[in-house]
Amino acid sequence: MTLTTPDVSTPSGIIRMANMFCDAKALLTAVEFGLFTHLHRHGPATEEDVRAHLGLHGRGLADFLDLLTALGLLVRENGTYRNAEGPDRFLVADHRDYVGGFLQRSNRNLYPAWGRLSEALRTGEQQSGSHFEAVTNDPGILRQFVGMMDALTQVIGPELVKSFDWSRSSSVLDIGGARGNLASIIVAAQPHLTGHVFDLPAMEPLFTEHMAERGLTGRVEFHGGDFFDDGVPVTADVVTMGHVLHDWDRDRREQLVRTAFDAVNPGGYLLAYDRMLDEGPAYVENLVISLDMLLVTDGGSEYPVSELLGHAEKAGFVSTEVLPLGEFDTLVIAHKAP
Repeated sequence: MTLTTPDVSTPSGIIRMANMFCDAKALLTAVEFGLFTHLHRHGPATEEDVRAHLGLHGRGLADFLDLLTALGLLVRENGTYRNAEGPDRFLVADHRDYVGGFLQRSNRNLYPAWGRLSEALRTGEQQSGSHFEAVTNDPGILRQFVGMMDALTQVIGPELVKSFDWSRSSSVLDIGGARGNLASIIVAAQPHLTGHVFDLPAMEPLFTEHMAERGLTGRVEFHGGDFFDDGVPVTADVVTMGHVLHDWDRDRREQLVRTAFDAVNPGGYLLAYDRMLDEGPAYVENLVISLDMLLVTDGGSEYPVSELLGHAEKAGFVSTEVLPLGEFDTLVIAHKAP
């Protein structure tokens, strides 16, 4: 089936668009319950099977399952429900292509925050109710956060591998790399590279665990610190910075590009990507993400490509290249003089 944007030239289309948050919450709830994982592991299930496994009351369950079916997430056959193809690949926990970490974060953090969009627009203040220190101080929430980051890098990482000629380089450093999922994708695909990840010290145990799971222990090294207070204690031929700059305001973004410049070896490259705000097919999607930054950060937003190009030139990079990356991101490749 094909889902289309409602026709907002009609009253019914406007009302339908206003209620699309209901569709999103149904999907987020299914991920919260682990429904897709259960159906993948145990096969097609009846409504009663689902009720018993998930420990639900039962009232509304048939409508819930039928809504997921109407949205193309489940398939109903002979009184049973099974996963549709996409959810069976991307929403099954422990699957390599799992993106449910992003949905879990959306359910816990973004969905409630969007309910306070009007307050954010009136005050300019984030509405998530906590700062990142609270995330790093809670192991459970931190694990959810890195699951969200993994979901994004699992999609964008293979695209980044294809978008750059890695043969000219011997090392890669991911600044703000969480538990190292992007670095692991790059190093696994380019075995001649040595990998480095720089992030807050709280990430290191999760990094160590993840590298062991990926079979990359010893090939990627973790460096802990705060890039605003400590700088970056390691350099590399290629420095990557993805979905990091949008967490900060313009002045901080400029500072981070200077920090990245210092971390790039002479003759090397900075690869920076975000959902930048230049008009094109992905413009609506990227505006939504920019409003996410309003709701969950103290000054972040998406930004135009021209801003990043200006920061790169000011930092000292001698040339830049702009490429599309995946469906929604823009990649800026900045070259440092030898």
